[in-house]
Amino acid sequence: MTSALDEIKVVDLTRTLAGPFCTMMLGDMGAEVTKIEEPNLGDETRSWTPFWNDEGTQFLTFNRNKRSLSLNLKEQEGIDIVLGLAAKADVMVESFRAGALDRMGLGYDAVRAVNPNIIYCSISGYGRTGPMADKPGYDLIIQAYSGLMHLTGEPDGSPLRVGFSLVDLFTGMMAYGSILTALHHKQKTGEGQRIEAALLDGQVAAMSYHATGYMATGVEPHRLGSGHPSLVPYQSFPASDQHFILGCGNQGLWERLCPAIGRADLLEDPRFSTNTKRVENRAACVETLSEIFQTKTVAEWVEVISDAGVPCGPINTVSQVINDAQVQARNMIVNMPHPNVPDLRVPNSPLKLEATPSSIRRPPPLLGEHNEELLTEQGYDAAKISELRDKGVIGS
Repeated sequence: MTSALDEIKVVDLTRTLAGPFCTMMLGDMGAEVTKIEEPNLGDETRSWTPFWNDEGTQFLTFNRNKRSLSLNLKEQEGIDIVLGLAAKADVMVESFRAGALDRMGLGYDAVRAVNPNIIYCSISGYGRTGPMADKPGYDLIIQAYSGLMHLTGEPDGSPLRVGFSLVDLFTGMMAYGSILTALHHKQKTGEGQRIEAALLDGQVAAMSYHATGYMATGVEPHRLGSGHPSLVPYQSFPASDQHFILGCGNQGLWERLCPAIGRADLLEDPRFSTNTKRVENRAACVETLSEIFQTKTVAEWVEVISDAGVPCGPINTVSQVINDAQVQARNMIVNMPHPNVPDLRVPNSPLKLEATPSSIRRPPPLLGEHNEELLTEQGYDAAKISELRDKGVIGS
């Protein structure tokens, strides 16, 4: 099958999660991705625990379908090599602090000078404008700054970090979508452009109904644990053995739930007759249901409630998700050959396109694994490559 992006060349100047997730998805869809890394150190995630056969699992997760060029960007010859790659590329993605690449000679204007039609994507914490533009941005810090942590946790507990690095991953998806949009525009007009994907921008957008609701009412949203501000019941409940999740997203589901759990009388309770009433009487509704649900196990309730057509399910651990039949049926955990990790398995691409599916063509690269290959493609002969290595421009 044809890969949708198999003629697209990407220069990847990103590190850690957001940028590498974006460029990995481009690679999964066929793009040729060249990852620029610092000699001897490489992407920071190479050294983040846990390890699998001495390879950092976070690096393994986000860097398949790329070639690695270990390059010293403090040397002008290193800058020249990147410019040479950019001259032949369709896309450059970078995640340096604002202004850093401009000072190095790899900012948008410098790259556009060698390739006027390039799509140049900058990923940052707070964006390239505004009073916070020069501040570094990390998933954890933006979770706090954006209000996400304030709304995460139990009502009487402390603000909590979301368990996944969702800010980084959301930003990577934003960057991926923006790049594809820019490629479509370029296909129509021949024009490249500069793109921004900021961690903060993404989370303000993701705040969505919380923000609009506050602007409508002036009421500050607060933590609801697993609950939802606009729906009840829509949260986790304790069964006799552990918790499970239940979601009545409309009145019809509530009217199915009550008879199924043997409490049709709740439909006549004026406190719970409509979703608006249940939201107003959230504590009473949740307490009533919690007492009922503690009489049976999660498995028993999930069967009863699911049979009634009401959304519910167990709260799975990571190991349960990895081995889940539905996850396996969706081919979301895949084997990936690697020279140092022969039994490597990783999450697959979530992008499902029938005519142009994602594919894994390269394992995550060893640091500088493709130095000679990439430089040879750029016209450097063996003597020059050896000279660059001796001078410390490329890694050994």
